[in-house]
Amino acid sequence: MVSPVVAGVDGSEESLAAAEWAAREAERRGRSLRLFHAWNWHPGPAGVRVDAARRRRARQVLGRAEERIRKACPTVRLEEEQVLGPATTALLRAAGRADLLVLGSRGLSGFTGFLVGSVALGTVARATCPVVLVRAGEEAADEHFPEADGSPSTRTGYRDVVLGLNVALPCDAVIDFAFREAQLRRARLRAVYAWQQPSALGLGPGEIALVDDPGRAEEWQSFLSAVLRVWRDKYPEVDVVETVVRDKPSTALVRAASGASLLVVGRRPSARPAGPSTGPVTHAAVHHAGCPVAVVPHEPHG
Repeated sequence: MVSPVVAGVDGSEESLAAAEWAAREAERRGRSLRLFHAWNWHPGPAGVRVDAARRRRARQVLGRAEERIRKACPTVRLEEEQVLGPATTALLRAAGRADLLVLGSRGLSGFTGFLVGSVALGTVARATCPVVLVRAGEEAADEHFPEADGSPSTRTGYRDVVLGLNVALPCDAVIDFAFREAQLRRARLRAVYAWQQPSALGLGPGEIALVDDPGRAEEWQSFLSAVLRVWRDKYPEVDVVETVVRDKPSTALVRAASGASLLVVGRRPSARPAGPSTGPVTHAAVHHAGCPVAVVPHEPHG
C-alpha cells in the first residue's frame, strides 16, 4: 500500500495553508492526501455532550479543509481521518503510516490548536517520517519566482530548495530528501554549509595558525563538493549550487531560506534524558525561516 501525504488540520488558518501545501506536494509525489484531525474523549454524562459537539466540529473542520483543497487542487486523491486520543500520540501514529506529515505553524508566536508548544515540537522531534511545517498565509505562488513585472505567479519556475548540511557528519536521508524535492520541482538545489572559526582558547600548541588560516573556507568548500559528488551523479538533472559561509549555522540557513520554496534540515535521535529535541539549528529554522521547513529524521551515521 502506498503511503499518503498526511496533513494535520484543526480549523486554524495555518493548518488550512498546510493542507493546501500538502495537496500540492501529494500531486508532485503522485500520492493521495489524507486530512487528519485528532480530538480528545471525556468520560461521563457531560463528556458525552462535549464529545458529540467535538465530533460535529471535527466534521466541520475536515469539511472546510476539503472544500479549500478541492478548489486549489481538484485532481488530488483525498482521504479523511479523525481519531480519539492525545494530539502528540495521534500525530506520531499518523506519521508512522505517512510518506510525509505536514503541519501548520505560526512561527515565532508558537503553534495553535492541537499544535501547542510541546505538542508540535514533540511531534517534529519524534516523528519517524519527514515533517514539513507551513506558515499561515503560504500560497502556491510563494513557491514560484515572480513574473518579470514582479507580480506573483504559479506559471514561473520554482524557487530554490535549500539544504542545510554538516559536511563533518553528512546524512544520506536528509540529502536524498532535498535532492528529491528539487527534482520534483525542477528547482535549483542550494546546499549550505556554515563554519565558524575555532577559538584560540580551545586550541593546543601549534594550532594557533588555524584561527587566521585563509585557506579554511576553500578546505570546507572541497569537503562539501566531495560529499555532494555522489548525489550529483544520482540526480544529474538537478542544478546544484554549493555555498560555504563563515557564520553561525542557524543564521546562515535562515538567511539562505529567504526567498526559497523549501528549507530542508535534519534531526538526529536525541540522547538527552529530558526527552526528544530538534537541536539548536533545526529549532532556529523552524521558528525563523520564512518558507516551509522540512525536518527529516535520520540515524546518527546517515
